[in-house]
Amino acid sequence: MFFNSIDFAVFLPIVFILYWFVFNKNLRLQNFFLLVVSYVFYGWWDWKFLSLIVFSSFVDYYVGIALEKDYSQKKRKFLLLISLIVNLGLLGVFKYYNFFIDNLHSAFTLFGSELNLSTINIILPVGISFYTFQTLSYSIDVYRRKLKHSDDLIAFFAYVAFFPQLVAGPIERATNLLPQFFKSRKFDYDKAKDGMRQILWGLFKKIVIADNCAVYADQMFNNPDQFQGITLVLGAVYFAVQIYCDFSGYSDIAIGTAKLFNFDLMINFRYPYFSRDIAEFWRRWHISLSTWFRDYLYIPLGGSKGSKLSQIRNVFIIFLVSGFWHGANWTFLAWGFLNALYFLPLMLIGKNRTYLNNVSEGKFFPYPKEALQILLTFSLSTFAWIFFRAKDISSAFYYIGSIFDNFNLQINSSTGIKLLPIIVLLFGIEWFQRDKDHSLDIRNLNVVLRWSIYLVIILLTVSLGKYENQSFIYFQF
Repeated sequence: MFFNSIDFAVFLPIVFILYWFVFNKNLRLQNFFLLVVSYVFYGWWDWKFLSLIVFSSFVDYYVGIALEKDYSQKKRKFLLLISLIVNLGLLGVFKYYNFFIDNLHSAFTLFGSELNLSTINIILPVGISFYTFQTLSYSIDVYRRKLKHSDDLIAFFAYVAFFPQLVAGPIERATNLLPQFFKSRKFDYDKAKDGMRQILWGLFKKIVIADNCAVYADQMFNNPDQFQGITLVLGAVYFAVQIYCDFSGYSDIAIGTAKLFNFDLMINFRYPYFSRDIAEFWRRWHISLSTWFRDYLYIPLGGSKGSKLSQIRNVFIIFLVSGFWHGANWTFLAWGFLNALYFLPLMLIGKNRTYLNNVSEGKFFPYPKEALQILLTFSLSTFAWIFFRAKDISSAFYYIGSIFDNFNLQINSSTGIKLLPIIVLLFGIEWFQRDKDHSLDIRNLNVVLRWSIYLVIILLTVSLGKYENQSFIYFQF
């Protein structure tokens, strides 16, 4: 079920009414209701894949219980290993098996041998990368004794399957989301209002910006030989804007929807295209994933401690794994490798934590130096996005080569130039709201101005939006 679909527009009000007016007296019943509707939401694509999320939930629920017992450290490590093998094993089979088989075939063929292994016709379950990491965070934190295990099977299953963020995040930590299922929840009118504002903003970013940018980005990435240099640069910019508005739009809708049920999800994006260097960009982009890798992989590897060689190794591991998490394609590894190259100099000279505040804090316009830093960081990110978007490595290099082969400053009027004003409007609003958790947090404005803004956004969404139920980009991951 897509957030930008009629199905969800019908589903959400029904769930909201039943949740607050029928199941509001009993917390356990309320949690059970959330579990059922979450499975309905997930099963809307394909009911068969519900068995995977149920199986993962059972494994980690019972592993968590066993980890609390007075076992030796060796046995506790074995229990954690069971969780890791089951969850990462399922992820590996569904997401990476064919990739490794294809590449093994290519490697053996290169050396004149044949490998008698065949790929399998398998569909990637929606959201498997997200809920796998979410349930793993529970097992790891219980193992580390940072979290008590859950005795409530319904609450734990509802935590794993919580529908607003189930298929594309934010990837919630058990330490944040799971305890909320054990607390009595009362309807919070102010939080619900803010949730509706955030949902509206997320839909605007998805339907108006991302889906319109997708039309022209697809056109240029699919036919780079038909366009001249500056137009291909514009195509890369369109994709950079598309993936940001598509993914952050999903996160806004997810966080806003959770607020309707009095749940607090973590912020997943903090205006990343206003970053002054790549390190700041990665503190602001897909925060739930980058912090997951930081806490469960980067720091255990040694982080930025140890020898320079160890630090370099850790940086490349974290970015390559992050790239590979996105998909079984060399393009994602190339994207991760490029970001590691961008990040490495900052880390080696100790400048990777220079910018922890908002850019030009308290200022109407950025300082000239910061404006140039933002432009450079955006340019580097956009260049890396070319590899992320391309269907394979050769296509990425062909696209880049086409930019320089026939470079001129003439832009074809049919390549979405009319989108630029609406993109400028988007980033203008985000600039003035960059100290807020989301850009439509305008609760301090007077009621007339506030509703005027809502109406303008609704009119723009109705008049300019795409309504073909286009999937969110991150559903494929």
